[in-house]
Amino acid sequence: MKQLLKYSVAAIALMGFSSMAQAEGKLSIYHWFEYIPQELLDKFAQEYDVEVTMDTYDSNEAMLAALKAGKMGSYDVAVPGDYMVEIMAGEGLLDTFEPNELSNFSNIQPQWLDVSFDPGRKSSIPYQWGSTSFSVNRDRFKGDINTTSILFDPPAELSGKINVLDTQGELLTMASIHMGIPQCSSDREQLKELNKLVQDAKTHWASFGSDTAKDVLVSGDAHVGMIWSGFSAKARNEGANIEYAYPKEGYIVWMDNVVLLKDAPNRENALKFMNFLLEPENAAAVTNYAQYTAGVAGTEPFLDEAVKNSPESNPPSGPVGHFVQACPQDVQVLYDAIWTNLKK
Repeated sequence: MKQLLKYSVAAIALMGFSSMAQAEGKLSIYHWFEYIPQELLDKFAQEYDVEVTMDTYDSNEAMLAALKAGKMGSYDVAVPGDYMVEIMAGEGLLDTFEPNELSNFSNIQPQWLDVSFDPGRKSSIPYQWGSTSFSVNRDRFKGDINTTSILFDPPAELSGKINVLDTQGELLTMASIHMGIPQCSSDREQLKELNKLVQDAKTHWASFGSDTAKDVLVSGDAHVGMIWSGFSAKARNEGANIEYAYPKEGYIVWMDNVVLLKDAPNRENALKFMNFLLEPENAAAVTNYAQYTAGVAGTEPFLDEAVKNSPESNPPSGPVGHFVQACPQDVQVLYDAIWTNLKK
C-alpha cells in the first residue's frame, strides 16, 4: 500500500499566492498499515507545505527485513515497536536528535520518556501503546476465554477457526507466556517444548494473518483471533460480537514509536513530523482512529468517549502484561529457526 500526498499548490493558494510552485520539501514514512488517519497526513502536508509519501508493512520483522534489504536511505521515519527500536539501534539503523530539536518534547508523558529500549528518547518518540491478546466470537463460544489455552489447546468447537498474527515476536512471546517459560530462553529443552507447542497448536489454526486480523472476525471466518487491542475495538464497532481476552497467564503490552532513521533524506521534515505528532490534538487524532492510547500528555479533551471507555483500553487488575524482549543474537537465531519451521 502506498499513499502520495501533494499539497504545494493547495497550500500556496490558501496563503493567497497566485503563482504555482513545488512543495518546500518531502517526507517519506514507513508505517504500519491502517494506523494513521489520512486527514492527519493531509493536515501535516498542508501546514508545512510538504509532499508526503507513505509505504506500509504488517509486522516489525517485515519492516526490519525491508530496511536491511536496501530500503535504508529511502525513508525518513518508521514506526517500530519497543523491542524493535532496541534491535534497530543495535544494528545502527537509527539517527539521534537532541530534545531541543523538538519544541513539543516536553509533551511526552514521564513514564514513556526514560524507556529501556531508548533511554532518554534519543532516537524515538512515543506514538501509541496498547496490548496484544485475542478476541473470541461470543455467538460461537460461551465458555471462559481468559486463558491462553484458547489459542494453544482450544476446545473442539473453536479448532480450525483461529487466526493468529503473522508476527514472530508476539506469537512466540504469547506461546512462552502460555508455557510459563522466560522469553529469550537459551535452554534447549524449553525451546524444544516451545517448538512442539506451536507445531501442535498449528493444527488448530486456520490462518496466519495480521492485515486481515480484524476482517476475519467481522466476517465470521474466524471465531478466535489473536489481535491487537485497537483492532479488536474496531471489529466490535463494525458489528462483530466479540470479547477481548485478558488471559490469567498474561498478555502482551507494547509501545509503538516514531524513529528517526539513519540516512534520512529529509531529516528536517522528519523532525517536523515527529514534533507534529507530539501535539496533543494530533496524538488524539491517531488514538481516535486507531483506538489505542497515546504517550502524549494533554490528549484527553480531544478523545472520543467510546475510545476512552472501551474494554480494550481498560484492562482489569490481575492479569500481567509483558513487553516483548529483544533477544541476544545467538539466542534470536534459535527463535528464528522455530519460526521458520512453524511457517513451512
